[in-house]
Amino acid sequence: MSTEQVSPAPSVGLAKRVSSHPLSPLTSSEIINAAQLVRTLYPACTSLHYKAITLSEPPKAQLVPYLEAEHTGGRSSDIERTAFVCYYIRNTDKFHEAIVSLSQQKVKINVRLGPSIHGPGDAEEILAIEKIALEDEGVRAEIAKLQLPEGTVLISDPWIYGSDGINDEQRMYQCFLYMRDPHDPSKPDSNHYAFPLTISPVVDTVGLKVIRIDLLPTGADHSVKEPQPFEIPPPNEYDPEHQQVRTDLKPLNVVQPEGASFKVTQVGQTGRVLEWQKWFFRIGFNQREGMVLHDVRYEGRSVFYRMSLSDMVIPYADPRHPFHKKAAFDLGDAGAGVMANNLKLGCDCLGSIHYLDAVLNTGKGEPWHMENVVCIHEQDAGIGWKHTNYRSGKAALVRNRELVVQSIITVANYEYIMAFIFNQAGEVKYEVRATGIVSTQPIDDGVEVPWGTIVHPGVLAAHHQHIFSLRVDPAIDGHNNRLIYEEAHPMLRSDFNPHGVGYTVDQTLVEKSGGLDIDFEYNRTFKIQNTSVLNPVNGKPVSYKIHSPPFQKMLADSDSFHFKRAEFADHNIYVTKYHDGELYAGGKYTNQSRGGDGVRSWANRKEDVKDTDLVLFIQFGLQHVTRVEDFPVMPCEIIHVAFKPVNFFDKNPALDVPPSKQEVNQSTLLSAPEQHHQPSVEAKVGEKGEVCCTSKL
Repeated sequence: MSTEQVSPAPSVGLAKRVSSHPLSPLTSSEIINAAQLVRTLYPACTSLHYKAITLSEPPKAQLVPYLEAEHTGGRSSDIERTAFVCYYIRNTDKFHEAIVSLSQQKVKINVRLGPSIHGPGDAEEILAIEKIALEDEGVRAEIAKLQLPEGTVLISDPWIYGSDGINDEQRMYQCFLYMRDPHDPSKPDSNHYAFPLTISPVVDTVGLKVIRIDLLPTGADHSVKEPQPFEIPPPNEYDPEHQQVRTDLKPLNVVQPEGASFKVTQVGQTGRVLEWQKWFFRIGFNQREGMVLHDVRYEGRSVFYRMSLSDMVIPYADPRHPFHKKAAFDLGDAGAGVMANNLKLGCDCLGSIHYLDAVLNTGKGEPWHMENVVCIHEQDAGIGWKHTNYRSGKAALVRNRELVVQSIITVANYEYIMAFIFNQAGEVKYEVRATGIVSTQPIDDGVEVPWGTIVHPGVLAAHHQHIFSLRVDPAIDGHNNRLIYEEAHPMLRSDFNPHGVGYTVDQTLVEKSGGLDIDFEYNRTFKIQNTSVLNPVNGKPVSYKIHSPPFQKMLADSDSFHFKRAEFADHNIYVTKYHDGELYAGGKYTNQSRGGDGVRSWANRKEDVKDTDLVLFIQFGLQHVTRVEDFPVMPCEIIHVAFKPVNFFDKNPALDVPPSKQEVNQSTLLSAPEQHHQPSVEAKVGEKGEVCCTSKL
């Protein structure tokens, strides 16, 4: 990373006493304070565009003893409160990052970043880019060639420009144009993705002007043609007001007459602690990752130090210009926090709901209050465990209650529903549901291509991948952990295994940082272990195993910019040694990035990860071969990663969950099936030692 050091400002006034918890997100006043301190570095007439003003988490070496003291009632030392700020000098390419001490009231570090390092987009900028693209005279001249009906409303979707190494050093947006249904243009919720146009302006973010107008290929090759009079297809709407809604669906109400079983404690203005069914953790929220969990414990025992979605990439399959650059790094290019929805009661979450708000920053360095960005609720997930003694007919059964901590983001056309899910058996899941509208482009009548599916007349949805990276900083009964994997292998036929049915489960220790893959042929399963804490029943190390679904790794070849930039997309798991600040699998700045500062680079240090402070980056994803049923809106595709205890407890930790009973659940009987009882045989030992068998029906 090429950088230029800029002299930090002197302290401004006296140091403030900062009382927030070290992990609490920045407050409104802290955001204003950090922006003002950075502004003092420049002449008063200088205008800054703040991309992010967020908590700079304390060094782990300071935070771990602080948290332990909290849990044990000990005394803890104050930790300096700092903010991370990245910003531009407006209307320039001068991009900076700064570390601001809120405790000492000074800018400690301020660095101008080098070429090919670009900041993320934001709402203010994207709206400005939309306007620039649609008001450009050259764009209007191209649109006029389409001979659209009078009153047609045009829409611009700005995409991060991407990287291909061809004249892409300056920061740009590639805009894709659409129109609303021209027969009903006044409806703001008209599905404009059913009307893609062939004109694609490129906007320079420094000059704030259109610097090129690309014409999109609409055949089966790379050739383009001048805009032609547009043949208007029928609309294809998703909004319920356009549907003949079903009338035979009865209400299904989620009712908790005594309220929810979880407790949310406010810590200062922005900190939250959540307790539920022996679980304890802190919930944070920031511009890039959205939800972040810290200090995750079960019945007082540490399990995870930090968990968050680190990165994601959506590379598209169309090899033609300009589609070949489409690879959305939604977290790094924009941010899960800034794209979070305002969740609605009775819609996004059902039951007894607790919402969390967040405070982020505007481009002017002012607080941006975001309501209901996280919803917390419980849900019934079916049977937790059950056994029926067929001899007595008695069933023991508990339901599986889950705690859901959920946030939803909208990335232009796509939605991602992301949730941490906890259960009563010590298990954690991270779930992603992908929905929304597929990205569309125009295609000529009668043309078919192998890299996409026609989902509407004249509308192509290109195939694409969704690859996510979950960052997990484990603390399984402490911070010195190791990663192992187990494989099941058949035993060779021998005198010991004469029937050829035996098999063994073998363990392999991962000693150095690197990338690893799942192998389903041998049921390869990864486990995080703490060998200094042994299970009292079997003497094995306490562990958590990782259940991660198979996915196709990135298909772009290793010399492509897609591959170089998405450093996480080529392995199921990366393991690295912990270093402060290494949070983002694709690198800190993904906008038009070049690669080289993400998890693949960190793992290539080949550091020792045996019985030390390690970090896991767990990849999972979807190969989205588009289909007609994905349009005009896509049914949810669901994937998740699960973490399950292995030899962590001395028995099933959900044994003490109250049994499921009708007087509590109050289910309604719709039919009366005949009762039946499975037959069994018992044997009793008599006075003289004889055994007598009886049959029970």
